Amino acid sequence: MTDTFPSVVTTLRIPGDWAHPGALIERMPEGYRLTGELLVLPDGTEIEFVPMPPDGQFAEVFASSCRQPATDEELAVVGRYSVNIGLNGPGGSLDAARTMLEAGAAIVKAGGAGVFIDNSALAHGGELWLEMAEDGSPDAVSYAFVSMMRSERELKTIGMHVLGYPDLIIRHEDLEADADTLVEVIRDVSSGEKPLDDGHLICDEHGPRFQAKSAPPDDWPIESSVHNPFGRLKLVSIKDVAEEN
Repeated sequence: MTDTFPSVVTTLRIPGDWAHPGALIERMPEGYRLTGELLVLPDGTEIEFVPMPPDGQFAEVFASSCRQPATDEELAVVGRYSVNIGLNGPGGSLDAARTMLEAGAAIVKAGGAGVFIDNSALAHGGELWLEMAEDGSPDAVSYAFVSMMRSERELKTIGMHVLGYPDLIIRHEDLEADADTLVEVIRDVSSGEKPLDDGHLICDEHGPRFQAKSAPPDDWPIESSVHNPFGRLKLVSIKDVAEEN
């Protein structure tokens, strides 16, 4: 990682079937306040609050983007949602991600059906979101915010910038049987136990070994929530590195 930290905004969308704004305000957990354009957390942190009207696509996008299936009740609310609560807040570190977990949980407790994350195109039902917010561990945070996309040749992460890290790319042939290798790397990086930058080695006594190498930036526009300003790293098998040398 470098000494300069790009600015990252984490954007959440939380659908609910509130009949009117007062219904949301009345159900807010104790210590949380909605003041015009802000959600104010108990510690005074201010999160931009942007109510959005329903459209004809979001419900289907939400359901298809869930990492684990949402409950029937949650999906029913998403299907008839009257407003989408947008939250724009801090990103770029584990603590910032925890703050957004907390902010999203407050709206879920007030009647939100679940949370869609613009930065990773990932969704979670409300019950699962509350569990992850209560947990707050690096594993829970990375599970909440980081998704994986599979192409014909490789598997790559989306959303690592919410935690303050580059996105990762790995070829299918280096994954062995499944994606567990990449999941373990994400967990190690998110916990801060193993630094990861260009040239770093990732070694497991009983598993595959890789070297991280700089990769071309993603194709998303700079202004896109999905764009990772920290860049990307490709995990290359040590065997392949040796052959190149």
